[in-house]
Amino acid sequence: MPAANPNPSPATAVERALNMLEAAAQRRDGLTNSEISRRLNIPKSSASYILRALERRGYLRRDAASGRYRLGLKVLSLGREAQANYDIAGIALPFMRSLVDRVHLTCHLAVLDQGEAVYIEKLDAPGFFKVDTWVGRRMCVHSTSVGKALLSALPPQATEVILRESGLKKRTPKTIVSPSRLLAELDSVRSRGYAVDDEENNLGARCMAAPIFDARGGVTAALGVSGTITQVSRAEMPRIAEALKETARRISRMVLREASPAAPERRPG
Repeated sequence: MPAANPNPSPATAVERALNMLEAAAQRRDGLTNSEISRRLNIPKSSASYILRALERRGYLRRDAASGRYRLGLKVLSLGREAQANYDIAGIALPFMRSLVDRVHLTCHLAVLDQGEAVYIEKLDAPGFFKVDTWVGRRMCVHSTSVGKALLSALPPQATEVILRESGLKKRTPKTIVSPSRLLAELDSVRSRGYAVDDEENNLGARCMAAPIFDARGGVTAALGVSGTITQVSRAEMPRIAEALKETARRISRMVLREASPAAPERRPG
């Protein structure tokens, strides 16, 4: 058996932590520090340091009597969060179809990932005009309605970090490039329940989006509709906003019901 590295790199430490979690998951009765050290060929002192860190963060829990480490509830919450991200598109799709039928606009579903809005579902509106977007496309959060809807649920400090790291690129002459003005815009999004991209990402295009909430009350995704400034006219915006918010509320209720044992709401279509 090769000798363990006494001074592991950060990447090695991460590998060790992940290996510890996987090892704990394989043993229902848990593993002691010594067992983990032997199984993974890690110095006992190094193993102890990583185990304590994982315990502090809730990824492992230690039985005081036996000294055995088992998976903590934090792992369970991460699993639910990952599953929710995969499930949300399937939950939302029938509601998106119903919304497209009502407003005759292209509909998107987006999630926040590494400071960007990522489309995870799209339905085109009927007609010849097609919005140049696709599932997997990454969008700026400050210049899109789905991005603003996703940011609206974050604490100001988290939003400021994203803006500092991503910047506020001037996409069009109408793009908001002032952090203070964008934060004020997010206050308006929270107040009225929807966000607007008024030619801020593409000239001639106007988009609206509403947040979708998860079982804990956080924003898990954003539901958006897109069209030309003629299709999404000032006169039509109140009607579109109500349809959009109503659909987002219905999806949010479905997300909540899917996460609980209660009977699910009947889906449209």
